[in-house]
Amino acid sequence: MTSQVERQSTAIKGGRLLPLPRNIPWWIVILAICGLLILYFITTSTSYQETFTFLASGVIRTLQLTVVGYLFALVFGLIGGLGRISKNTVINTVATLYVEVIRGVPLLVVLIYIAFVLAPAASSLVSQIATALNAPFLDNMAFVFRDDFMRGVLGLSIGYGAYLSEVYRAGIESISRGQMEAARSLGMSYGQSLRYVVLPQAVRVILPPLGNDFIAMLKDSSLVSAIGAVPLEAELTLRGRMYSATTYKAFETWNSVALLYLMMSLGLSVIVRYVERRWSVPK
Repeated sequence: MTSQVERQSTAIKGGRLLPLPRNIPWWIVILAICGLLILYFITTSTSYQETFTFLASGVIRTLQLTVVGYLFALVFGLIGGLGRISKNTVINTVATLYVEVIRGVPLLVVLIYIAFVLAPAASSLVSQIATALNAPFLDNMAFVFRDDFMRGVLGLSIGYGAYLSEVYRAGIESISRGQMEAARSLGMSYGQSLRYVVLPQAVRVILPPLGNDFIAMLKDSSLVSAIGAVPLEAELTLRGRMYSATTYKAFETWNSVALLYLMMSLGLSVIVRYVERRWSVPK
């Protein structure tokens, strides 16, 4: 009788009927099981196979949109971050205005405004300048403001550039002022001190938020579907909307779209974690 009570008390120790290993990432196990089930449906269902075939080009376009947009966002963010720490009143004011305005407006509104307001105005202005100067090559450069893909890239990069500006600013300000003073005492200019001393250290500090923002941009690239991309060049969400509207297979379509985004996000998360472990500042 005593041994039976002891076994029961051991079984419910810690409030668990069946003690489970704590070092197993159960969320990965659950995702793996779900992934195997979905893989089974894909391999056995003609409907899912047709859906994935149609969405394949959307995955490629989404990755292109994310990578190109993020590269531009890094540039905008660096310029904005340096402007935010500048002691020049004009530069600091312009940078602060950019950051506060863009961060205060939803990203979808930023994309629509750039695509349908700023881009057409810029294209018209460039065309007028090209006509006045008799420079056809300038008119050819206006394709940046006419192409759906490039308008999406501009919208994402300008929108995320404001957030990355604050990431850069925080990273630069986290470096001790003594580093800058030591570099200046060695005869370096302010720009050289930033380039060779402060920024290399700041980059290691801001790697985690930069990686997280890259994954966030991948998911937010779905908002580009709102600006009406060309069907043959549409990113994943727009192709999903097109396929669902023409085939009425909403269940298969959006299951596939969600799975593809999840696969891309998890794959990028693994890469980001590897980069963080290799390059981030040790605690």
